[in-house]
Amino acid sequence: MIDWIHAGPALTAAFLASLVECVEAATIVLAVGMVRGWRSALVGMAAGLALLIALVVVPGPALGIVPLTVLQLVIGVLLLLFGLSWLRKAVLRAARVMPLHDEHRAFAATTTALGTIAPAASDGWDTVAVATTFKAMVLEGIEVVFIVLSVGAAHHMIIPASLGAAAAGVAVALAALVLRRPLARVPENTLKFSVGVLLASFGAFWIGEGLGFHWPGADLSILGLAGGFLILSSVTVVALRTEALRARTVKEI
Repeated sequence: MIDWIHAGPALTAAFLASLVECVEAATIVLAVGMVRGWRSALVGMAAGLALLIALVVVPGPALGIVPLTVLQLVIGVLLLLFGLSWLRKAVLRAARVMPLHDEHRAFAATTTALGTIAPAASDGWDTVAVATTFKAMVLEGIEVVFIVLSVGAAHHMIIPASLGAAAAGVAVALAALVLRRPLARVPENTLKFSVGVLLASFGAFWIGEGLGFHWPGADLSILGLAGGFLILSSVTVVALRTEALRARTVKEI
């Protein structure tokens, strides 16, 4: 029986992470479909999705035989590193040190590149379109697979985490189907920031659990960790913006 109250953080983390990656994958699928044709684009997308599902379904049950403390420690370290990586990029983009990801620009670049390639059709299939959407699904989705397995394995929450990822995929697919254009208004960097905070918090929590530390408030301490990462990251953004402004002012003088 799934405890949906405790499953909430795992479901939320998987949903938000998947939302970011699905938006990027949808941009490529839209570009391929409009330039090369929808049949081949959707076949490549479906093949990539099938591979990603297999990567969750096959190793998922096997993780249940690993001792819980070992699983928590290993996954905690990986999640902390993964979360800090997302958080670093989000902080640098929020501070304008790195440019924000532009879905319109990505869409235009993909359509231009595909338009210059002659159709490589075989028996009615455009292999370029199939390969492009398959690669996009796998490259964008492999991070989602890792997150689903990581946040779901430590407390047997694979199903809620998978449902969160699936819900994000369905939401993005429906939005892309209705709008027929890149989902540029999705606050991608804000989502990356949120996911980075969540993953880093999960990672720190499970490292502590794996080492035998008893967190005050049990699972609720994740909220405290998230607040700490959020405050530290926000202060870093302000500091980087201030430093960039100071450097710009000195350069102008």
